[in-house]
Amino acid sequence: MSTISPAPVERRAGLASVELLELYRRMLRIRLFEERAAKLYQDGHIPGFLHLSVGQEAVPVGACFALDTDDVITSTHRGHGHVLAKGLDVRGAFAELFGKQNGSCHGRGGSMHIADPALGIFGANGIVGAGVPIAVGAATAAQLRGNGRVAVAFFGDGALSTGAFHEAATLASSWQVPVALLCEDNQYSEFTSTAAPEAAPTFEHRAKGYGLDFARLDGNDVADVALQMREIVTRLRAGGRPLLVEATTFRVRGHYEGDQQRYRDPELDRVWLARDPIDRARAELLAHGGADVAAVDAAMQAEIDDAVDWAMAQDEPPASALFDYVGPATQPSALETPLPADAEPVRMSRAVRAALRHELAADPRVFLAGIDVGAGGNVFGLTRGLMAEFPGRVRDTPIAEAAIVGMGIGAAMAGMRPVVEIMYSDFMTVCFDQIVNQAAKLRYMTGGKVSVPLTIRTQFGAGRSSGAQHSQSLEAMLAHVPGLAVVMPSTPADAYGLLRSAIAYDGPVVVIEHRLLYEKSGPGFADDHIVPIGKAAIIRPGKDVTIVSYSRMAQESLAAAERLAADGIDAEVIDLRTIAPLDWDAVLASFAKTNRMVVAQEAVVDFGVGAEIAARAVDAGFWSIDAPVLRVGAPPTPAPYAPTLERAWVPSGEQIETAVRRVMTV
Repeated sequence: MSTISPAPVERRAGLASVELLELYRRMLRIRLFEERAAKLYQDGHIPGFLHLSVGQEAVPVGACFALDTDDVITSTHRGHGHVLAKGLDVRGAFAELFGKQNGSCHGRGGSMHIADPALGIFGANGIVGAGVPIAVGAATAAQLRGNGRVAVAFFGDGALSTGAFHEAATLASSWQVPVALLCEDNQYSEFTSTAAPEAAPTFEHRAKGYGLDFARLDGNDVADVALQMREIVTRLRAGGRPLLVEATTFRVRGHYEGDQQRYRDPELDRVWLARDPIDRARAELLAHGGADVAAVDAAMQAEIDDAVDWAMAQDEPPASALFDYVGPATQPSALETPLPADAEPVRMSRAVRAALRHELAADPRVFLAGIDVGAGGNVFGLTRGLMAEFPGRVRDTPIAEAAIVGMGIGAAMAGMRPVVEIMYSDFMTVCFDQIVNQAAKLRYMTGGKVSVPLTIRTQFGAGRSSGAQHSQSLEAMLAHVPGLAVVMPSTPADAYGLLRSAIAYDGPVVVIEHRLLYEKSGPGFADDHIVPIGKAAIIRPGKDVTIVSYSRMAQESLAAAERLAADGIDAEVIDLRTIAPLDWDAVLASFAKTNRMVVAQEAVVDFGVGAEIAARAVDAGFWSIDAPVLRVGAPPTPAPYAPTLERAWVPSGEQIETAVRRVMTV
């Protein structure tokens, strides 16, 4: 680990007076923006919460002064300074705070989520620490491309205690990606002083623990920040080690506007207000004959006045635009390629590997990352050999699910098409923030300015005494999240075709495979085989009753239908294949034909996919109902370990048969 020392006095000569004037201009823009925003919020023009960065302007301005447009930053809920320092248009920023259609994010992000990916601004973030893994992902994309780009993650000291920061720092160090993790220690953590006990580790000690380089900045001296960050960025571009940067600064206002601030220390305020970064820069400019300072002051005030007037005059988004930017901008082909009649049968495990190999070979933007996916070839051997075939693009990670998914998000926003693996679906809960609050929402919160073409592969399944933490079916939780696609194949051909479609999809897709199907064989497929997302399959036509299912239960349903046929019951079996977006046309068309329905799932019955289908059937399909819509699934308990209990818990084909016979008697 190396440490970058504060800029000595003589090094300040490396900062031209014209540069100091520009730094002053940029800080003043932020200060005036924040002060005007406070007044506008007080007057009721800005809805929601407002977190201001008054007093902290030197950190974002100095740091971003060293960055190019194509370099990436991630920010925090106190992010106005960061995004303005990176070049966000002041007019659009004010309009976004007002919730206007012409705001930076078309009124979908607001103060806490303001962004512009075209400027390398990958988003302010309302979740503490959540942007750090995303910055690591942007840096990973730069490393894979070898284009000399870097990423800077801004965060407050409170983020140091989050799992997202820990995991991201671990991954950044493991992969040696070009990222600076920049902590703004502003002396307060929400409503508490950050004065640390003597036993607490210092920033430098933390950096050493992660194997990161370290730098300490005077966050209220814009020249010091600019000079040191220029050196840091130069080193990162040349392949230098990632680092943790400590910038000491001061939060002048409350945690949010309206905060009563009863916790503040008047002496702390007095000391830090005397070190105001804008006052310091102005004094330095004036000491060197800065006759342009007054002109800058006037120009910045005029810019803010103009921006507010323009933003206030803009229209709000129409109610008809509510659904804009929820899904991807473009949809892949809805045409499914037929299976060749002479193809050799193939196992699902081989189909998954073949799909990954095909996409890795076809598209240099695709890479695969996850725990033991490289040298170990995946816990089930599905990715064996791919690391040797695609060096650098099949990557082992630490056990750090939040960082794995967050890295994938950042890389996807930077133009890559990552495939990240979460070893068991149960572990998705460890990284739920990155899936639910980041991947699924970023296109919407940026007003459609970014896509997140991220594929998250995982597997699930009961039946081998894996117990309550390795057997869960969580697809209903995932399908409940707008902006997230969820697919669950039941055959090798569907596993191949859906995985290829997921990688081509311009939004986040969770691919959930059933581990008991990995070694099951099915009809083969051609290399160009595609199964479109959002299209169900009728795997057995029938006229008496509709059985709707997916994953392993689709195969159980098909077998049950064949047994029922012996008793003269002609069941139509629909394999959903995609849980979200669900193919309602296929389901309701079949229901209109048969007038009876059974839904089979391996998941717990309560509040599951079957419940949603039943609710839609008795609404949109009301005039088709000749019998109750029945659901088959697991009882409402965690998955048991003992084989006897597990056999009683896992839904069976016999239960599907019983349900069908019941609806046929009504």
